[in-house]
Amino acid sequence: MKKINNIVKGISGENKAIKYLKKKKYAVLEHNVDFKIGEVDIIARRNDTIVFVEVKWRKDESYGKPSESVDYYKQKKYISMAKMYMVKNRLSGFNFRFDIIEIIGNNINHIENAFEE
Repeated sequence: MKKINNIVKGISGENKAIKYLKKKKYAVLEHNVDFKIGEVDIIARRNDTIVFVEVKWRKDESYGKPSESVDYYKQKKYISMAKMYMVKNRLSGFNFRFDIIEIIGNNINHIENAFEE
């Protein structure tokens, strides 16, 4: 039952993040994009930049900030998935970056350029 609750919370967090990005004039291209090595929560575009977004949700900061859970291993996976996506969709003329949207309770914190290749 706990796993189901986490899935529901994850979907709710991603929906909040999508609404937030659209309000900030991002074009949301896709979400929950599956790759063999993992999943990208949201892929968006702003001007000439493709933005790969990891969404992290927690009810509070008892166990630290949600963004702190995006460790080196997760970052490397995101970088690999971004490269695959850029090649597959012929987006070589675009810049790309990695953002984290952390949701703590009802508060949204958008961390642009959260990590680099």
